[in-house]
Amino acid sequence: MAKYYDVHPDNPQPRTIAQIAQAVRADDALIAYPTDSCYALGCRLGSKEGIDRIRTIRKLDDRHHFTLVCQDFAQLGQFVHVDNDVFRAIKASTPGSYTFILPATKEVPRMLQHAKKKTVGVRIPDHVVTHALLTELGEPLLSSTLLLPGEEEPMTQGWEIKDQLDHVLDAVLDSGDCGTEPTTVIDFSEGEAVIVRRGAGDTSRFE
Repeated sequence: MAKYYDVHPDNPQPRTIAQIAQAVRADDALIAYPTDSCYALGCRLGSKEGIDRIRTIRKLDDRHHFTLVCQDFAQLGQFVHVDNDVFRAIKASTPGSYTFILPATKEVPRMLQHAKKKTVGVRIPDHVVTHALLTELGEPLLSSTLLLPGEEEPMTQGWEIKDQLDHVLDAVLDSGDCGTEPTTVIDFSEGEAVIVRRGAGDTSRFE
């Protein structure tokens, strides 16, 4: 049964955030949490069980790009290779509703990398609750959009997520509706910007 946390959207309660971070870090918890685009599933970076659970919930294969949700650009730079031109383009777009696909560094477990390309998705969300959680956690969250098989839009209500996924999650953070539009995905793995998915982030600067 998933624990339900009612988190203030503008002033997240430090004690609650600390409890959630501890569950992720120490107990390998799989959580549903809000971002600046929509709700996501998240777990500890090195959690094989968490990855397997996300794959099961979403029915994903090994071609799926998982995303490392990072606190800031310094943290992001530990996990992906970024040259100067790409650095400037990403820096100008973060924090925001973008996911960037880039070559992974050795800090990224192989099980998280795209099977053939050795790439991984990274993002820095513009969301108060997510930022508070990442700050407390001290490392990225391994994440995937909370889009269930057969559905066209992600889930948007914390209580609905708790009701429907109670048996497969450990915790649900509810800070209100955060929309249904997923991130814009930009693939920089070959050095040039390739728009993979048009979503919440403006694509004009990458075209």
